Amino acid sequence: MRINMAELGGGAILGQAVMGRAVFRKLLEITEREPPGPEPIFLDFSGVYVATASFLRESALAFRDTTRGRHSNLYPVIANANDAVREELLELLRPRGEVLMTCRLEESGSATNVMPLGDLDPKQKLTFDLVCRHGETDAGELMRLHGDSESVQRTAWNNRLNALASLGLVAEVSQGRTKRYRPLLVGS
Repeated sequence: MRINMAELGGGAILGQAVMGRAVFRKLLEITEREPPGPEPIFLDFSGVYVATASFLRESALAFRDTTRGRHSNLYPVIANANDAVREELLELLRPRGEVLMTCRLEESGSATNVMPLGDLDPKQKLTFDLVCRHGETDAGELMRLHGDSESVQRTAWNNRLNALASLGLVAEVSQGRTKRYRPLLVGS
């Protein structure tokens, strides 16, 4: 699903917390129906020249926090943000130690330049890279393949994977009683 943020916010300049909260409510209405499986939802900033930190906090970040907090199958991705918007997002993310998935979204719907925006701690970065390398994995597999070199047990791998899913960087897929994790976007 692709949502044009310039249309939703009413223009190329998106500012103020009040406008951000209004856009947040619209995002919740648009995504009222839960998809059956993990699905990226692209918040497309094409045509947005400026988005203030207060707007982004009350809209995009609040939406990500809400969807991920309820363990939704929706995974918000910031698409086509220019340098000014990315800089404002970084100003919000860094002090919180948070990260958002970003990409360039082509008209065809294909995602390129897929990468997290913000700073992952070294353990999360390692885990994210391993999920991207393996394509789909779980805590047990990561422990078997990479646990010896780090002396990391299954619980630690599971905690790292859960943290990445909570940030919306990897998709969580339930398979019976186990959870598997895969890159959110192909090319991650």
